[in-house]
Amino acid sequence: MIGTTYSVPPIPPDPEHTVYVDAGVLRIGVEHRLLDDAELAANYKGAAMEEIEQAVGGQEVQDNGVSVHVCGAQDGHEYLRFDMFEHGPHYHYIDRGGEEQTIIDFDRVALGEMLPWVLHKLRSRLAEMLERAGGGDLVASLNSTLIDLSLLEVEKLALAAQEELAAGQKDRLPA
Repeated sequence: MIGTTYSVPPIPPDPEHTVYVDAGVLRIGVEHRLLDDAELAANYKGAAMEEIEQAVGGQEVQDNGVSVHVCGAQDGHEYLRFDMFEHGPHYHYIDRGGEEQTIIDFDRVALGEMLPWVLHKLRSRLAEMLERAGGGDLVASLNSTLIDLSLLEVEKLALAAQEELAAGQKDRLPA
């Protein structure tokens, strides 16, 4: 299996800085995410923090970028996350129980820029990715028209956030 599986849940999206777009049985959130040592310490304690510290190999964590969150509309569970970070882009499969996640590094050299890749995968491989994350029961209810329409809005939000980042504005997206 590809990626690294952790027994800690991901840091949840910040509701004050995440804009959600409805997509039928899914909600897709766009967030300008800040990830640093303080954010890790605020969300992980004890054995969970030890696992995170081991994963980063004692290195200082300082990264940011646009995140896309794919959540169930009914259960609110985040199944997939795509972190288009400046230094360490990656994506997550988040176990339905929420206590395990698999993180896969994104290779910009092989795959190009991450946002077009994310949008393409959500249009072409969403069912398979949801299955992998434990959201198989949602697959039969996916509405490709609603997903395509929502992804147009997701793309606009993500591009606007990326432009702000490029202009040096590191503030998060307003809700």
